[in-house]
Amino acid sequence: MAQKVQVVLLCDVDNGDTDAQETLKFSLDGNAYEIDVCARHAQQIQDALQPFVAHARKAAGASAPRRARAPGARRQTASIRSWAKDHRITVNDRGRIPASVVKDYEAAH
Repeated sequence: MAQKVQVVLLCDVDNGDTDAQETLKFSLDGNAYEIDVCARHAQQIQDALQPFVAHARKAAGASAPRRARAPGARRQTASIRSWAKDHRITVNDRGRIPASVVKDYEAAH
């Protein structure tokens, strides 16, 4: 059976009464935000920020905040590599572990 899933974004400013045309991303004081807005509110936000943007400078690396590694993630990758080698599964000593190997490891534990 086939399914079709449709996601409809609603304007956050209108409390969902209007369809949103875009998602605006911005950051302030080190916090990243996203807001789904209709065309009218998108223009209002851009107009309000324009005087400040005109005097601002782009920050290095501000476009994509880094994700923090989960606690114990390094210890788990070492365990997965060790398990894989014990089971004669080829994995590199560094870099990303293939998802299939992680899946097999999790199924075994």
